[in-house]
Amino acid sequence: MVGNNSLKRLKNKKTKSGSYNKSLCSSSSVICINGVSGIGKSELALEFAHRYYQRYKMVLWIGGEARNLRQNILNLSRNFGLDVGADSETERGRIRSFEEQEIEAFKRIKRELFGETPYLLIIDNLETEEEWWEGKDLYDLIPKSNTGGTHVIITTRLSKVKNYDTIHLPPLPLSDAMTLIRGRKRIEYSIDEVNFLEKFYDKLGRLSFGLMMIGSLLSELAMNPSALFESINQVSLNDDSNSCCLSIAQEQWCKNNHFLMKTLLFCLETLEKTKAKGNLLAIRMLLVGGWFSPAPISANLLVNAAKSVSASENHLKKWTSCMSLTSSCLSPQTWKDEEDSASLLVKFGLAKKTNLHDDGCWLRFHSITQTFAKRKGGLKYAKAAIQGVRKMSNHVISDHLWESAFLVFGFKSEPPVVELKATDMVLYIKRTALPLAIQAFTTFSRCNSSLELLKVCTNALEEVEKSFVTQIQDWSHDSICWKKRLQRRQKVDEYVWQDVTLLKATLLETRAKLLARGGHLDSGKELCRTCISIRTVMLGHNHAQTLAAQETLARLVRMRSKI
Repeated sequence: MVGNNSLKRLKNKKTKSGSYNKSLCSSSSVICINGVSGIGKSELALEFAHRYYQRYKMVLWIGGEARNLRQNILNLSRNFGLDVGADSETERGRIRSFEEQEIEAFKRIKRELFGETPYLLIIDNLETEEEWWEGKDLYDLIPKSNTGGTHVIITTRLSKVKNYDTIHLPPLPLSDAMTLIRGRKRIEYSIDEVNFLEKFYDKLGRLSFGLMMIGSLLSELAMNPSALFESINQVSLNDDSNSCCLSIAQEQWCKNNHFLMKTLLFCLETLEKTKAKGNLLAIRMLLVGGWFSPAPISANLLVNAAKSVSASENHLKKWTSCMSLTSSCLSPQTWKDEEDSASLLVKFGLAKKTNLHDDGCWLRFHSITQTFAKRKGGLKYAKAAIQGVRKMSNHVISDHLWESAFLVFGFKSEPPVVELKATDMVLYIKRTALPLAIQAFTTFSRCNSSLELLKVCTNALEEVEKSFVTQIQDWSHDSICWKKRLQRRQKVDEYVWQDVTLLKATLLETRAKLLARGGHLDSGKELCRTCISIRTVMLGHNHAQTLAAQETLARLVRMRSKI
């Protein structure tokens, strides 16, 4: 539900002379919709796409979150059928720098995107004017002017984005809000009950997101607006929330939108009250969903991650207020599969289904819902999200793979969010981080960020090695307690130590190979020599892996001699 006036403003942008253009952005190919979180920016952009998609060859929707924007733009190469992979060692007459290769990848996409063929590109929730990884200016990704047929809509909380034309999205007027808040059943209420609908309108800060949630609850629960209002108002927000999981800005936003947080908690406590199998699974899916990227998530991934959380750790405080629930949604029953739990989240307004993927059921969580889930669930759900990604790495989109890497390693000045055991760290790097780095490099020319990922993986394994050494040194100083320590299972697992060391060698060799493709041959040779030393000690001179590393070194030496 979007305001018709806002849609008309988006379609007919006023020019400096005072006249109106007949279509979006005929004087400017890029237009921004700004407003506070939950006001309805994405809904307005989506509504425009639905109404006018016939004008474009393709509608392209990407997330504008700072850490994901670069990858999301590169992902468009798949829509266009373009090859934006990095050079191999033997391609072209010279070895191009990583900077040149990355620039060329973006040039290929921009040539197609901003050529004569008309596309509609929607960048949802742009967080900053500078790209996070390399600090590239937004103009490097989206040109200042465009003579082709492509239009770009940017939704953002920023008050101004470069010199792009901006539409400020105000809250829905009360008349439109009443349509939204009545829910799918469009029940006619008495004047007294309508007054409570207006109370919701005020208490929720006139946010479309909150109003849609109330509309969903009124449709699914056999409650009048007055009863629902009082029930939500009685919900207690405990002070033991996981504030450490949120930024200062996120925590302040939650405090400023107190009633909306109560509404979200009411939904969880309502689901928990019936203790039906599907309801409890839906709760875990929601809480674990807060730790994924804002991109669509498959219900299968959510279920795999949710099942990593012990049910005994997931009980919420019982909600004991009296109310009746419709049997269509909340009656205890046997749920057939994850789609039932996913549908439950959709019915309560906690998630939306998306049709961007053809395989199975996919959900998208609003950033407000994800913030609430982090605050309520805490770090054990972050660990569960990582477990889910690790189990399904081959079937997880890159947004969630990178998000899991941020949780495990942190990048730049950001610290890791979760700490994995040595065995879990080895499995995560083998199955998720290493394949992700190789794919990002070879398929999308994300040369520097891929090498950075491999570097932080190496650093993490070195920290594990140091912990093993420290453990052995501690034990050697107290031989009397040796047997007791063994009984307490504190001995170093030699197999884990071997896996850690050999995986480190693999990372070093992979980094050497990739560095060579950008001309960094001397650095690559040093890493390769270290890899050979490790494998010689661990596996022997004649082992296949040792010989393979020696061949890699020989190839780098030959390449260096030709320069």
